[in-house]
Amino acid sequence: MDSMLTITDVSRRSGVASSALRFYEERGLIASERAGSGHRRYPRSVLRRIAFIVFAQRIGLTLEEIGAELAKLPADRVPSRRDWSRLSGQWTKRIDQRIAELQRLRSGLTECIGCGCLSIDRCSLANPADMAGRKGPGPRYWLG
Repeated sequence: MDSMLTITDVSRRSGVASSALRFYEERGLIASERAGSGHRRYPRSVLRRIAFIVFAQRIGLTLEEIGAELAKLPADRVPSRRDWSRLSGQWTKRIDQRIAELQRLRSGLTECIGCGCLSIDRCSLANPADMAGRKGPGPRYWLG
């Protein structure tokens, strides 16, 4: 049990709150063993999984998607750099899409909101003759 970490140790080392660690465990994203006292004990390798979860959330993956990705990792050994690389390499397209969305938002800040009218239905520059309104409700320009 010496190589096992308490939930407090994992929280401190990962920067993730204990409540979030318990939530991840409930969702099957990480696993612990129970000590004789009933307290959770985690293998050191859980720190890599938590780093993966945090990073995946930052790029926009849902917990369901993260769980599906983690399920692809080997259960019989600690995942290698190659294992992690294989998973994360598939995220390039998603990151590129987020970058493009952020660039559209930045453009909107300077082009539309910057003019001060905030009247997208009457704006002759961004929405002549309320063309966006004919495409349906919602933020049409941000939805692509």
